[in-house]
Amino acid sequence: MSDAQRPEIFYAVSTAGFDVVEKPLSLWDKLYESGAVRKTALLVVLAAGWEFYARWLDNPLLVPTFSATVAALVASVESGALPRAAVYTISMLLKGYAAGLAIAALLTALATGTRLGADLLETLTAMFNPLPSIALLPLALIWFGLGQGSIIFVLIHAVLWAVALNTFAGFRSVSPTWRMVGQNYGLSRVGYIARILIPGAFPSILTGLKVGWAFAWRTLIAAELVFGVSSGSGGLGWFIFERKNQLLIADVFAGLLTVILFGLAVENLVFKTIENRTVRRWGMQA
Repeated sequence: MSDAQRPEIFYAVSTAGFDVVEKPLSLWDKLYESGAVRKTALLVVLAAGWEFYARWLDNPLLVPTFSATVAALVASVESGALPRAAVYTISMLLKGYAAGLAIAALLTALATGTRLGADLLETLTAMFNPLPSIALLPLALIWFGLGQGSIIFVLIHAVLWAVALNTFAGFRSVSPTWRMVGQNYGLSRVGYIARILIPGAFPSILTGLKVGWAFAWRTLIAAELVFGVSSGSGGLGWFIFERKNQLLIADVFAGLLTVILFGLAVENLVFKTIENRTVRRWGMQA
């Protein structure tokens, strides 16, 4: 048998005609890829449209210009009226939101643990979720009086059902594979919920938190608009209502703009941060 080895054959490969796979992004591409830049550009366009329409309409009692609204906003902040109203509204909102989350957690835990609890949650949700929270405020005023108790009661109603329903639906949609993994590892009941159910259901839980926050925010502003001052203090809704009675329409729009800015801040600084650090990092959302 011959000891000769097969000669190695080398071929020269030409790269002509092939494009570069990666190339540095241009400044425009970098700006376009930034969500913050895109959203800021949209806000600027909306503000410009507002300014143009208000100047074209030329009726500040109907629609003040964006520049006049910003001036009224700055003046209200400097006078302290708007910060006081905002602090009062946010404090009320946080109290009602926290209480609603606590009760929703208890109901969801009961529904997850027993069939009777699941039936109870589904029945209560079907009964009370379609009921507008603001419709309960007259009864709340009778039960709890003119004070924070009545406002917090309707805020709990606004938060409770959206959070409980989304959380329970998220628990039920957790993959059976995940459930079997948790059972095979021999996790305790608390460990099973903390390591399997909550991470698996977190997209639905986060959706419930967002919906509950939005419902509570709208309910509180509406309550302050309709029923005015409570416990000797006034929030953003009362600020808007009072300025409307004084025909300070630019101040009314300044109050509305404050509500919008709070909504943008909570969505982009709070919920977006939670989403990026949880469901996006876990690969559960594109």
